[in-house]
Amino acid sequence: MSETVTPTEMMTIAAARALTNADICFVGIGAPSAACNLARLTHAPDITLIYESGTIATKPDVLPLSIGDGELCETALFTVSVPEMFRYWLQGGRITTGFLGGAQIDRFANLNTTVVGDYAHPKVRLPGGGGAPEIASNCGRILITMAMGTRAFVEKLPFITSMGHGEGGDHRARLGLKTKGPTAVITDLCIMEPDPLTKELTVTSIHPGVAREAVAAASGWPLKFATAVAETPAPTAEELSVLRDIQARTRHAHKAA
Repeated sequence: MSETVTPTEMMTIAAARALTNADICFVGIGAPSAACNLARLTHAPDITLIYESGTIATKPDVLPLSIGDGELCETALFTVSVPEMFRYWLQGGRITTGFLGGAQIDRFANLNTTVVGDYAHPKVRLPGGGGAPEIASNCGRILITMAMGTRAFVEKLPFITSMGHGEGGDHRARLGLKTKGPTAVITDLCIMEPDPLTKELTVTSIHPGVAREAVAAASGWPLKFATAVAETPAPTAEELSVLRDIQARTRHAHKAA
């Protein structure tokens, strides 16, 4: 399509495409929430969206600023307590997909949302893990969406908040984790998937108009590229229109509040 698409829009649309009607999805605030609700409003109307506050099958008209936004509870099929959410739904293996973001990520898709720098004397104190560590361990699979840059995609994390594939290989299995862990990292430049054996993130698709060199330069480690790297399909008119509409409603609602 000829209309200009921003990198963030491309990332959100590519992430939404990874979801299906059959998914029961634990949704993170921010970019994951935008992607999940875009999927719900386009190709996956029967997807079940769950937020950490206990809202089941919620269908917000605007994107929430936090898990405590009233819009989530008001539009949910039902709401349960947080202990029930984590013990029965999450730890019980009833959630197929967890959708997360983070401040930093490494080559094995481990996430940091705790500190930048030394833990005792950090350069930056981040919001923390919330429920993300449990989501990363107990959902059937994990999708991650993050904008690329060398400050976010780092060689070594100062702190691992949410485990991806740990040290790589069969590390999750050796720790007793039976879930798949991260199966894709969707960024504003490309899509990465873990190598089947090593679990190191590998670029499998590059977004339209993005150079391979730009993807490599945005990583803090030497990125691996698949033998045949695809081009991510450009957004459709419907995807772009629906995404921009919900974002416009969200801006209006939050401005009015």
